[in-house]
Amino acid sequence: MDNNLFVIAIGGTGMRCLESLVHLCAMGMFDNKTIDILTLDTDQNNGNKGRVESLIELYNKIKSDDDNNPDGGKPDGNTLFSAKLNLYKFYTTYGDANQKTYRTLAGINSGQNKEENEDLAKLFFAEKTVQEFDLAHGYRAQTHLGSLLMYHGIIEAARKVRQGSFSQGGAEDALKQFLDKLCANSDSRVFVFGSIFGGTGASSIPVIPVALRDAVNIYSENLSLDFDKIKFGSTLLTDYFSFSTPDTNKKAEEKIIADSSNFALNCQAAMQFYEADPTVKHTYKRFYHIGWPLKHEMFENKDNGGKPVTGGKGQQNPCHVVELLCAAAAYDFFNLDNNDLGNKEAKYLFRTVEVKDDGNMALRGSDFVKDGDLFEDKFGALLSLAHIVLARCEAAWNDSGEAGVNVVKKAFASKNIHYDNVSQKQCDEINQYFRDYFGYKFVGDQIRKGWAYQVNDTVPGTMIFKDEAFPEQRKYMDNKSFNFSCGGLFADDNKNWGNVKKPLIGSPTDTGFQAFMGNLTDETKPAGGTVKEKFVAHIYKAITASAKQKH
Repeated sequence: MDNNLFVIAIGGTGMRCLESLVHLCAMGMFDNKTIDILTLDTDQNNGNKGRVESLIELYNKIKSDDDNNPDGGKPDGNTLFSAKLNLYKFYTTYGDANQKTYRTLAGINSGQNKEENEDLAKLFFAEKTVQEFDLAHGYRAQTHLGSLLMYHGIIEAARKVRQGSFSQGGAEDALKQFLDKLCANSDSRVFVFGSIFGGTGASSIPVIPVALRDAVNIYSENLSLDFDKIKFGSTLLTDYFSFSTPDTNKKAEEKIIADSSNFALNCQAAMQFYEADPTVKHTYKRFYHIGWPLKHEMFENKDNGGKPVTGGKGQQNPCHVVELLCAAAAYDFFNLDNNDLGNKEAKYLFRTVEVKDDGNMALRGSDFVKDGDLFEDKFGALLSLAHIVLARCEAAWNDSGEAGVNVVKKAFASKNIHYDNVSQKQCDEINQYFRDYFGYKFVGDQIRKGWAYQVNDTVPGTMIFKDEAFPEQRKYMDNKSFNFSCGGLFADDNKNWGNVKKPLIGSPTDTGFQAFMGNLTDETKPAGGTVKEKFVAHIYKAITASAKQKH
């Protein structure tokens, strides 16, 4: 696998696909790799965008060499958080008065050719709706308009870079840094996350390669983006969620608003376009067609009276298993041999999974990646550690500094293995990852679910693990009564590292943690890296060593 790996996440759905990719990195699926990531949206305040960017920033703190150097550390192998992630944030802004609508942005009602401008605009865009809706929250499934404006936004950013009229550390600077790095690495691979049924992602996937190439040509005379050397892949992600149809008042207020009842029709039109358009077919090497055959999840916002939120900070939709499938597609693309990417036109890939007559599934690791055992082992190790930190060591309801990873650190010390230079802050950052992003936390007796729980909730049937591997009531997890190894987390008993005859919940013993403790030895101590890197790798090795034993 090449080390020149780049990811572009576009729109709310693209951000959630990226979220799954980051958790794959935390599992250790991208050992010894550096991934440069560009988040791209029209809405800089998008809640899903903010969530994944905060996740990446926390990931980088966990990997950093010390508290004063939060740059994401170095790529590593055979450990958790092994990949190095570099984050670049770009967004097109429509906040100014002359950019709020397409009509004002394009200057349709001004200039010497005003009448001709208006007639031409009416030919492509409805005058009172498409030309006049507020662009601040994206393109609202108007992909014909969105593609034009996304290309325009990237080109305008390149012009500012060329003119020197951009802010250091701002959106244009981030785009330039990402493109500079992309062009500097020959044989790079770029994977684009986005849907084909919505607004921003659907608008952007077709134009992104060309827009980036043209942007480089505008601001630099020395760099170029060569499609023969830099290879693009993407998902063709069809509709998998829905939300309530906006009422008449909302439609009148917004002029144009996304309506999930049109998503299926949008997908049909988009698929015909991707099959026929020569530019798209010659700028991408792989398209992964991903969809959801069962009932769609309803994305509602309880803080908004149950009404859909299609932009802004309130758009923090939960995660879904199809987004994990998209992240797995990126993993496949990055692992392809160079000889497999010599095709002149895009190849379209899809894979099916079994849906039983009752509508249930039994998803295995091989349904996500070719090496299904590797994926299951990595996922299982991270979920086991999450339960150690959150349930056994009580970090899910105790953030005092005397819980979670701090307890694990003391367990090391009790065996005369000392990591005194791992600070309280560093322990708290690992706790935060499991509590706020990957696993769960309790507010009183109410659970707040993170990524792993949210993804599992969307799978009817099982996804690698038993349903009991995702307990939701604190009474089952407090007082060390949830023993993650005693009945085994995995649906496949051959994967389990405990006595599968004992129940997962309610066993009076502490078998799992004691097995983990038994593998905290000098023999499992990593040789290289900083003190914190050794600490994380040592925990991982103790987990994997325990997984090979039966107790």
